Amino acid sequence: MTTATETATATETATATETARAEWDAWREEAEQQRREPYGFLAYSALHFLDGEPGRVEGFPGRWATGEQGPIVELDEGESLTVDGEAVTGRHVFGPVREREFRRAASFGDVVVELSRRGGHDLLRSLDPRHPLRETYVRTPAFDYDPAWVIPAEFAPYSAPRPIEVAAAVDGIVHTHEAIGEAVFALDGAELRLILLRAEHLAGAGLILFTDATSGVTTYRASRRLITPLPVPGSMQLVLDFNRAGNLQCAYTPYAPCPLAPPQNRLTIPIEAGEQIPTFRPEPAETGEHPAS
Repeated sequence: MTTATETATATETATATETARAEWDAWREEAEQQRREPYGFLAYSALHFLDGEPGRVEGFPGRWATGEQGPIVELDEGESLTVDGEAVTGRHVFGPVREREFRRAASFGDVVVELSRRGGHDLLRSLDPRHPLRETYVRTPAFDYDPAWVIPAEFAPYSAPRPIEVAAAVDGIVHTHEAIGEAVFALDGAELRLILLRAEHLAGAGLILFTDATSGVTTYRASRRLITPLPVPGSMQLVLDFNRAGNLQCAYTPYAPCPLAPPQNRLTIPIEAGEQIPTFRPEPAETGEHPAS
C-alpha cells in the first residue's frame, strides 16, 4: 500500500521532472533561434589566417596583413569598408586582437568582417546572411530529455589553475585554456574524471569538452560541450546535466576553430543525451561529406 508520504514524494518528483523538461525545451528553442540569426555562426562564409605579408583575400576588399599593430588593411582606389558607421579608405589599422576575442570590426555591403585570435594566430572571417548554410540548415535533433542523465558529481579542484593545450577543429591552431579541476562521478559502476575548463565569459561556470561512444554515430564526432555551474562556496558538489550537452560551432561550419576534447575527456561509453548531428538539406551540387557529419 502506498503511503501519503510516498505519494507526495512521487508527485514532487514528477513535478520537478516536468519543470526540468520545460526548462530544457526552452534551452533547446533558444539555441535554435540563435543558430537562425542572420549573423549567427551559420553565416560564417570564410576563414583566413593573416600574416605579415599584405595580400589579397578572396571575397574581401583590400590587402590584409597583421603584425604588432594588429590586423591592417590597405584598400585600393574605389574600395572601402564601413568601420564604426563611417566609410574608411586607404590604410586602416584595427589594433591588436586579444586571444579568443570576437571583434566584428567592419562591414562591406551586407557582409560583416570579424577579427579574432586563436592559438596566437590572427584570423579574418566573414559573416554573410546569404550564406548557403543558413538556407540549407534544417534543425538540430536531440535525445529525448531523461532525468537519469542528470548526474551528481564531486568537484576536485586543482591547487592552482593549469594551462592546458587542446587541439582545434581547424588545422594549424592549438588552443590554451585554463583547467580548474575535475568533475568526478560514477557511471555504469565506473568512476570517471572529466577535466573542467574555466568557462570564459560565464562567471561561476565550468566547461567540459568531451567525446563518447556516440561521437560520429549519432552525435557530432569532434566534441560536444557541457557548461555546468561551479559549486557554491563551502561545497564540492556539481550536477552534470548531460541533457544539455550541446554542439560546438564547428558542428555546423568549417570556419569555426573550436577547441576539442582533451584526451582525458574522450569517453569510451555512450552518453545518449543532449544534441545530436545537425540536419542540413543537401545542395544540388554538394559533393563529399558535410562538415557536421
